[in-house]
Amino acid sequence: MSDEHLAYLAPGPTVESGHPDIVAFATAAAGDAATPKQTAIALYYAVRDDIRYNPYISAIEVEAFRATKTLADKEGYCVAKAILLAAACRALGVPARLGFADVRNHLSTEKMRQRMKTDLFYWHGYTSIYLDGKWVKATPAFNIGLCEKFGLKPLEFDGEEDSIYHTIDVSGSRHMEYLNYRGEFAEPPLAEIYATFMREYPHWRDRSAASIGDFEAEVEAETSTA
Repeated sequence: MSDEHLAYLAPGPTVESGHPDIVAFATAAAGDAATPKQTAIALYYAVRDDIRYNPYISAIEVEAFRATKTLADKEGYCVAKAILLAAACRALGVPARLGFADVRNHLSTEKMRQRMKTDLFYWHGYTSIYLDGKWVKATPAFNIGLCEKFGLKPLEFDGEEDSIYHTIDVSGSRHMEYLNYRGEFAEPPLAEIYATFMREYPHWRDRSAASIGDFEAEVEAETSTA
């Protein structure tokens, strides 16, 4: 492992890999994993399924994205969950960084569509993990319970192939298109994310708009009446 990976092993303002709570979470989740690959796989599933996906966020700042906050809240959206996974990996000596892409999401709830006024999700977050000499993408966003309710294929992770959203769901309908990769970072570029959200999303320009909700409850309500 070269010196260039050191930045992806060090703790940061949001990727709090040295915090005792993160170390304890990572250690418990990894269990008896004997290799970096086994460790990364165990951590991926712990973050994917033990932390609920909730895309309703009201702030783009360090305090809102700290790995310890996401762990304590037991929920977060894709960027927050990617940060937690990166922190857990680094806590156990596995290099990890944060990747971002703009995606077109064909599946959402009615409330989310009304709020965003678009199906474009800017700065979608994933975790990039260094395993066996290469960087592998891992996307721990949608917990398995949400996938089952939404009719999505759960994203699996084997530590060898990139784990990114499927283009179709289990019924064959369009799900996710990757439009633009924005790069991979040691810490999230929060100023850039905020500027994009303010420019592209009406509800971010109007701070009086409602910015909280329960995404999984919305999915359950919509799918139970479909």
